[in-house]
Amino acid sequence: MRPRAILLFLLAPLFLLAQGTTTNTCLDCHSVLDGRAQRPALLVKNDVHTASGLSCSDCHGGDRTSDDPGGSMNRAKGFIGKPARKAIPKLCARCHSNPDFMRKFRPQQRVDQYELYQTSVHGKRLASGDENVATCIDCHSVHDIRAVKDPAAPVYPLRLPETCARCHSDRQKMAKYGIPTNQFDEYRNSVHWNALKIRGDLSAPNCASCHGNHGAKPPRVESVAAVCGSCHVLFAQLYQKSVHEPIFSAASGGGGCIVCHSNHGIRQPTTAMLDGPKAVCSQCHDPGTPGANVAAQMAKWIDGLDSALKHSESVLARADKYGMEVSEAQVRLGDGRENLVKARLALHSFEPGQMKKPIEAGMAIANETLRAGQDALHEKDVRRIGLAVSVIFIGITILAIWVLIRRIEANDAYRSGANAPAPK
Repeated sequence: MRPRAILLFLLAPLFLLAQGTTTNTCLDCHSVLDGRAQRPALLVKNDVHTASGLSCSDCHGGDRTSDDPGGSMNRAKGFIGKPARKAIPKLCARCHSNPDFMRKFRPQQRVDQYELYQTSVHGKRLASGDENVATCIDCHSVHDIRAVKDPAAPVYPLRLPETCARCHSDRQKMAKYGIPTNQFDEYRNSVHWNALKIRGDLSAPNCASCHGNHGAKPPRVESVAAVCGSCHVLFAQLYQKSVHEPIFSAASGGGGCIVCHSNHGIRQPTTAMLDGPKAVCSQCHDPGTPGANVAAQMAKWIDGLDSALKHSESVLARADKYGMEVSEAQVRLGDGRENLVKARLALHSFEPGQMKKPIEAGMAIANETLRAGQDALHEKDVRRIGLAVSVIFIGITILAIWVLIRRIEANDAYRSGANAPAPK
């Protein structure tokens, strides 16, 4: 027998063993079926579990190596088929709550998702028998479960709001709970959605940022400021020391940041919230009252500084366009904008004295940079006048030289004619 044949003969059992361990009769069978029965076999190729070497039987039980349906779907071997909806979270938790098992695949992944889910509104309602609520598969999908960082995953930051909206924008589903269905529409008009979708900032708040993910729970009124403050730290610190904090916290039906900013439909803040026909402050403070007057003064300060900085910026831009050196003033203008941000931040303390300091500092910078821009434009005009005078002087000089040359040429011609011999 040839050496190669001997080698193949010896390795044949290993090849057969390897083939046996990779056999998946579930896929073999479902791949040739039609419609919904074929769909799992088509989707599972993109599943994170498949990529990790897990198979259908790890979730559905049975024997994936058996060619006989009676064997592959043998309940004595743990076959459960399609899991009951109420059993899905616990089924997923068999692996995802096992630290030793998860360490083989995702060592960094948390293993308390199931415990958190049980504390959530979804988990509590499911435990009480309400199968209308979300389970793992409603958010993560079923046979094509993808990693959170995968842009195609339903829980990817850009897609998560739409995933939540599949249920929470469904009037029929939400009717029995008395929950509004306009949250997603409002969110898509908010500054958070603008940052997430338009600017592509994946760290911008989405549903899970405020409500949690596995432990999803609506923030209580008294905790709203704390939830917002997890991102807006400085705003929250000033608000907690303000006169409004105890008033808003005690208000029935709402409190904290949502009194002025709403919750899902948070718009870009403007001074129109302080003063004007649609001012938020006017909901509590009648025109002419001390509170309304303070709000109007704050709005005037912010608008005044904003206008002064923009005017200075436009003057500096004109000077820069003409080639004047104003880079130092433009850098300094950045300090003015920083003071405008500080003033808007100090607004949450509702202490005019705290807000006035950055306003005054910002106005000083706006005036300083405006003078720098005006001086540069004045210098440009002076240079233009000097250039014009120089051009005129050069022109006069050239003309004088030309006249002198002509005169010399005329004198030379005259001399040449005078010295010519007389005709005979």
